[in-house]
Amino acid sequence: MYKVAIVNSSSFGKYFPEHIERLKKIGNIERFTLPGNMHGKELAEKLMGFNIIIASVTPFYDREFFEYKDETLLITRHGIGYNNIDIKTATEKGVIVTKVPGVVEREAVAETAIALLMAVMRKIREASLKAREGKWEERANFIGWEIKDKTVGIIGYGNIGSRVGEILKNGFNAKVIAYDPNIPDEKLKQMGVEPASLEELLSRSDIISLNASLNEKSRYMISEKEFNMMKNGVIIVNTARGELMDEEALIKAIKSGKVAGVGLDVMKDEPPDPQNPLLHMDNVLVTPHISAYTYECLKGMGDKVVSDVEKIVNKEIPDEIINKDVLEKLPWRKI
Repeated sequence: MYKVAIVNSSSFGKYFPEHIERLKKIGNIERFTLPGNMHGKELAEKLMGFNIIIASVTPFYDREFFEYKDETLLITRHGIGYNNIDIKTATEKGVIVTKVPGVVEREAVAETAIALLMAVMRKIREASLKAREGKWEERANFIGWEIKDKTVGIIGYGNIGSRVGEILKNGFNAKVIAYDPNIPDEKLKQMGVEPASLEELLSRSDIISLNASLNEKSRYMISEKEFNMMKNGVIIVNTARGELMDEEALIKAIKSGKVAGVGLDVMKDEPPDPQNPLLHMDNVLVTPHISAYTYECLKGMGDKVVSDVEKIVNKEIPDEIINKDVLEKLPWRKI
């Protein structure tokens, strides 16, 4: 009766096989590795017959997908972001969409942001490569910067951004300012951070960390105009979503020297074109969206996804439903 599709989530069940074993008790399971830009009718045809989908950051479950797809009970995100799912249409079609609670990924993603920042500021990768080449005498080429006393601007001070701020403020004695239109200034002050407008943050920050969610308002919120507002020699880290920044404008800002270094765990296209200039710049460090790749985080993510599937099968309401209005369409729902 139940068929489960694991789509583009290579880590799910790999390190914790008990997650797969639990799903096997429910129905048939099949893994799919699909092009990241697949969507619509083509995607619906690939997943026809599967009434439960375990989804990654790609492909795109858009309106056309839901129009052509046969009955789907649940799409559960193996992660916290869900901008690749058309929530409105899912609700119209009676499809429950769930996600992993942000707290599960909080430490892993925040620590990745700090790791990228430190690697970029201290030129760790470049120095390590020279050591491997036996060029120890070139170490004077890798003079970096300290985080202490720097002004760090955090864009998006929610679940993950606030943890990044805590680490930088309490662990490195950095001065932290934050921009988050969803959090009142008084609340930010209570959290121990100075609120700022986006323009003020861009102009004052020595370091900028992007931790905002992606939506129509935040898409390409950092473009040529915003780069021009920044200090010369700014350092940028992005562990949120690649489309928060205009990549062409970023490349231009790096080449001009406006941006001195960048750490990216996310990009606009994943995987990116191998010829993308960002992959070939010495002062840009790119990792392949590994922020959630800790054993602790993957265990928690997998537990939540499997729990969602088990609850749907047992006609119970799972946690972290994104489209709660869909419950009105479920005759079996338990209040």
